[in-house]
Amino acid sequence: MKKGKDSFYAKYIKRLLDILLSLCALIALSPVLLIVALLVRIKLGSPVIFKQQRPGKNEKIFTLYKFRSMTDEKDAEGNLLSDDVRLTKFGRILRSTSLDELPELWNILKGDMSVVGPRPLLVEYLPLYSDFQRRRHSVKPGLSGSAQVKGRNLLTWEERFLYDVNYIRKMSLLCDTTIVFKTIFTVLRHEDINSRTNATMENFKGTGT
Repeated sequence: MKKGKDSFYAKYIKRLLDILLSLCALIALSPVLLIVALLVRIKLGSPVIFKQQRPGKNEKIFTLYKFRSMTDEKDAEGNLLSDDVRLTKFGRILRSTSLDELPELWNILKGDMSVVGPRPLLVEYLPLYSDFQRRRHSVKPGLSGSAQVKGRNLLTWEERFLYDVNYIRKMSLLCDTTIVFKTIFTVLRHEDINSRTNATMENFKGTGT
């Protein structure tokens, strides 16, 4: 059976599964979504939902939804403090359990994202990609992906992009199913949340290749 982004699965089955899985998850997890939203409002204030522009398939920009996990603390000049400072203990719990990602189920239902695919990164990274790295945008971004189960934030940027592109080449129902179950296992074990040096992943600055 043909694999990859041009396979029958990728063209016709994957989107149907995305709709079914995201809809079922939104319904089943609605109590969790409500509880987390209330806790975010109490502990971090409003807005509860963090919105940010991200590039999707073919670099089309969409609005990504996540639960807020940082404060808005600023220095004397009005500039936001570093992520390490603004990421509270509660925010770390949200990230370690991936509860902050749950609103992305709405992105999947809308068609902005898929359950499995390369993670949607920052718009500001677009001019920095090499031609090889840019291939990650030939499919919809995912709630989880190959890089997330191969080391998550412990990977270098080059390693993450390599896993992303390799996933596009071998995309299949078996591949996606394997990634979903490995993602659940990784989340339950709270593995690879932080990068080697920071509480959050360092910004991508380009590789020059």
